[in-house]
Amino acid sequence: MMNNINMNKAMLEMQRMAAQSQMQPIDRKNAEVTGSPQNFTELLQQAVSSVNEVQKESGSLKKSFELGDPSVDLPQVMMASQKAGVAFEAMVQVRNKLLQAYKDVMSMPV
Repeated sequence: MMNNINMNKAMLEMQRMAAQSQMQPIDRKNAEVTGSPQNFTELLQQAVSSVNEVQKESGSLKKSFELGDPSVDLPQVMMASQKAGVAFEAMVQVRNKLLQAYKDVMSMPV
């Protein structure tokens, strides 16, 4: 039951991030009101920050488990660790794609 809830939460988070990554035109007036990212740089910074938070949470849970905190159980630690690993791997893949796109653009004849 616990794993199913964590998996649903992880799936919802990935769907939210995928929806945010859709490059749709942004209305500057509404962007300030809704708090949505105004440009690609902000979106990328938010993604990196999100991955960082997931990794910090995973590290904190690992440390608590190692110190014998009774409120932290092994499946919870493993799920957080896997979530952090997947988030980091996804960020690495995004970086690789951006780097490849930059190299492709720079190698185009003018």
